[in-house]
Amino acid sequence: MIPPLNSYEPIVGGQVLDELRFLSEHLRGRRLQHINSTSAGGGVAEILNRMVPLLNELGLETRWDVIKGGEAFFQVTKKLHNALHGQPVDLTPQNYRVFLETNAQNLKNIPLDGDAIFIHDPQPAALIQAKPRHGAKWIWRCHIDVSNPRWGAWRFIQKFVEQYDAAIFSAPQFSQHLPVRQFLISPSIDPLSDKNRELSEETIASVLHRLDIPRDKPLVTQISRFDALKDPLGVIEVFQSVRKTVDCRLVLAGGGASDDPEGAQVLAEVRTKAHGNPDIHVLELPPGSDVEINALQRASTVIVQKSIREGFGLTVSEALWKAKPVVASAVGGIPLQIVHQQTGLLCRNVASAALAIKQCLCDPAYAKRLGENGREHIRQNFLLMRHLKDYLLLLIALDHEGDVIHI
Repeated sequence: MIPPLNSYEPIVGGQVLDELRFLSEHLRGRRLQHINSTSAGGGVAEILNRMVPLLNELGLETRWDVIKGGEAFFQVTKKLHNALHGQPVDLTPQNYRVFLETNAQNLKNIPLDGDAIFIHDPQPAALIQAKPRHGAKWIWRCHIDVSNPRWGAWRFIQKFVEQYDAAIFSAPQFSQHLPVRQFLISPSIDPLSDKNRELSEETIASVLHRLDIPRDKPLVTQISRFDALKDPLGVIEVFQSVRKTVDCRLVLAGGGASDDPEGAQVLAEVRTKAHGNPDIHVLELPPGSDVEINALQRASTVIVQKSIREGFGLTVSEALWKAKPVVASAVGGIPLQIVHQQTGLLCRNVASAALAIKQCLCDPAYAKRLGENGREHIRQNFLLMRHLKDYLLLLIALDHEGDVIHI
């Protein structure tokens, strides 16, 4: 069950909730529809799982649909995902045909009945072809880093994005030259979800015992999908460098998503590289392991996010919310969350990541100060209530394009 809106008042304050209710009065009875490519795994599904019930509570009739596709489609969309992140991937005409045919099939099966339709990420982007038959506002919500995409892949997606009424990006550098309105809306975490709520020390100890993670040494942890762009192999190199001077353990934990067919291969590579080192713990967590992730983060001494490319990196927000010192790559939306040497430490390579981790391990007072600052930064900027407010303001803005709005 998703907690009701009032449950968030002790965290964000009553004024924030009053603002949400006031804004929603301008939209009461509006029908919203969100469409993405997976119901579990990854930040998009997690956000929608928490956001949709609260939008309904605010009086906006909100539904969430998930497109269907076979293995061939998700192989193509993973290639497209990597190409849009700038990876040297080339898509073939057959790849594009699979993409278009799957989107066309989903147009036959998904009822499009929202007054505003949010299409999340590239996988369902071609659903916009139904726009002429539906008098709705269409919004393309991009959660990935498209700051330096492969030109062919972006040009293919761009021809669909240009047909939307608006596009939303997670960080300023992702913005593109488009003939439609663009909005900056960062993702968010829910402080009352199982992944982020407070846990007792007994629960934390029980989870680590069950996962067979000893607590006799400081824990350095990265929690992410097993994806090459999250660079888990690079994290092992960083750990090996840190271990030359500071004794600690490494935990690499994560799962997969139904629309990511490469996860098993990356996990196998990680296990091969970690083999034989008893201080490296590789955990494949099943869907719904939110309490386990929460406990691992709260038990960690330092949390790492060594991504090569990143749309936003909600695992950083989750870690900072637990008041943990975070060492993360200066890519994507991570610098929005980490102000270097104030709310965490940014790194650009193995050497700088190792140095930052050692600094946190060897100076607990400094690490504690970073963690406390980071938690407050997340409370002010990256919780679900702010995200809801941004969406409500977006809808009002689209209703009153060119008008002066007095609210």
